[in-house]
Amino acid sequence: MTESAWGPGVATAVGSLPGTDPVEAARTVVGELPELMPVPELPGRGVGADILGRTAGLLVDLAVEVVPSGYRVAGTPGMDHRRAVDLLRWDLDALEQAVAEAGAPRVVKVQAAGPWTLTAGIELMRGHRVLTDRGALRDFTESLTEGLIAHAEQVTARTGSRVVVQLDEPSLPAVLRGSLPTPSGYGNVAAVPEPDVQRLLGEVIEKLAAATGSPVVVHCCAKRPPVELLRRAGAGAISLDASGLGDVSGTFADELGEAWDEKTALFLGLTPSLEPAGQVDLRGIAQPAFDLATRLGFGKKTLAERAVPTPTCGLAGATPAWSRRALSLTKDLAKLFADEAES
Repeated sequence: MTESAWGPGVATAVGSLPGTDPVEAARTVVGELPELMPVPELPGRGVGADILGRTAGLLVDLAVEVVPSGYRVAGTPGMDHRRAVDLLRWDLDALEQAVAEAGAPRVVKVQAAGPWTLTAGIELMRGHRVLTDRGALRDFTESLTEGLIAHAEQVTARTGSRVVVQLDEPSLPAVLRGSLPTPSGYGNVAAVPEPDVQRLLGEVIEKLAAATGSPVVVHCCAKRPPVELLRRAGAGAISLDASGLGDVSGTFADELGEAWDEKTALFLGLTPSLEPAGQVDLRGIAQPAFDLATRLGFGKKTLAERAVPTPTCGLAGATPAWSRRALSLTKDLAKLFADEAES
């Protein structure tokens, strides 16, 4: 039987950290989150280090370049694409060094843009989004999947750790609503039907899970992420900002409750990503999670077993001092959930 990738006492982070030093970032996360360590992302380094550029660096037989409107498909890998590839390689070198110093994490989490966010954020040669062209959408999805599998294999080879893949899908709600602007700015890209979104995402999740032997996490920081769609697509865990859910009721409450019923984990964003004013109270940070479990009709044992605390979102905008404190607080939250379940 395969050991679970998470459980009581396990915490993690979304992925991004402040600063530009990959060695320092790797040392920080391997020290603070050894049970489920995210590979650090440092978007402060600029082009090629942001979510789209970093993910483009994983693509197989496809390349991008930077144009005034953002990232665009390129015929051959140029300076922009090579920079993304180099940054990722340096990150893996830093990760390997940190692991050699501190010991291998139990599980390493790698993050990349999911297929819908990636193809929503990259333009074709003529300026339209990749997702508007069925053939290009398929090509990018297959290239992303192949690249992520190879990336996971590299991380395992360098660390000796089990790897979990997280697909970041911040653009997914806009894809479903049809609120992405067209190149002219005067209209919106047509909404993609929910079954089509689920089918494509499900294919990627299935291949990644089979290749890694681990469940796949999907992160969406929208106020009302499409939980049922993500669960039906096969996500083993759904990562969301639990601090901003507000009144959980109706259909949304049913979706969250069914996720836990089906043993889909919830990665609950609880620790502030930016340093708050005033005192920070651990139980106050944890309260939205306890309230959610009560609202859904689950006890503290379920919260400990099927929830993983994280910061509310990435930590790239935080100060270095707060980012370290946030990781420590998140680890304390996991211990608090486990202790409450046993008491």
